[in-house]
Amino acid sequence: MAYLIGSHHVTLSVGGAQEDVDFHTRALGLRFIKKTVLYDGSAPVYHLYYSNADGDPSSVVTTFPWAQHGLFGTRGTNQAREVLLAVPEGSLDFWAQRLTDHGIENAQTEIFGERRLTFHHPSGLEYQLVGTAGDSRRGFTGHGVPDTAAIHGIHGVGIHVYDADRMVDFGSEAFFARDQILEEGDRARFRVGKSDFGNWIELTGNRTDAQGTWRYGAGTYHHFAWNFDTLQNQEEAKFDIEGAGYTDISELKDRTYFKSHYVRSPGGALFELAVTHEDGGWDCDESPEELGRAFMLPPRFEHEREHIMSQLEPITTDEG
Repeated sequence: MAYLIGSHHVTLSVGGAQEDVDFHTRALGLRFIKKTVLYDGSAPVYHLYYSNADGDPSSVVTTFPWAQHGLFGTRGTNQAREVLLAVPEGSLDFWAQRLTDHGIENAQTEIFGERRLTFHHPSGLEYQLVGTAGDSRRGFTGHGVPDTAAIHGIHGVGIHVYDADRMVDFGSEAFFARDQILEEGDRARFRVGKSDFGNWIELTGNRTDAQGTWRYGAGTYHHFAWNFDTLQNQEEAKFDIEGAGYTDISELKDRTYFKSHYVRSPGGALFELAVTHEDGGWDCDESPEELGRAFMLPPRFEHEREHIMSQLEPITTDEG
């Protein structure tokens, strides 16, 4: 029987590459682990990866910076919207002061009994830090973030939907929902998969905004990836999802570090069925100590390295 472990990574379309690096490493203190390019399409676009200390699946945020190409998106309904990241319980006062010191407006709130800090990425994407207890994923203490506050990894995904029931049906019929549905005001949430952390799907009823962008465009979510553990399990899960009638699902894509199918959920969010296979992983082409230092390309793009690099805006990271 097919199963789902939990989250794997989240991928966002952002604006400028350097402001994205500075936001994730200098403000949030995440570890920069990979600099490569988007594999789809013909125009060179960075693909940047950030993680916690160990690069755990369920800890990685990746971005495509689109400002250089003048491509911008629209946030709206029927679209993933919120980047939910888990931090140690009791660290939100630290984060409020730190973000303020970095010139990032923020506000504290409480949702589903959890204290949260809300703020925005420079390109407008909505972020929430969620205080959690007992999360064993090891945070990265970059740029002065102490171990007691470092980001553990992904908490889940926030999706705005016109009809929440369709998304709940998808979870229960095809996407490994577990436990009961929790509701609070215009929000509902449920967990999927086996993990105890990083696997919440939160739905916000939104019938006022226009349809959000699904294509690439700065300032919008692109997809949320889930960890399907093995290639055999991933294929069985794909067949089960198709068998339930959700047939908007892609062929297998080789992303070097993982292999994936993509499925458009009825709530609009694009979900990725990812597997870090035996030849993949963030350290398949760099040592764990050297992650993020070099500009990595898959073999099929290597002969274009000089041309590709000449079209990308220069960026500076802690790694080089």
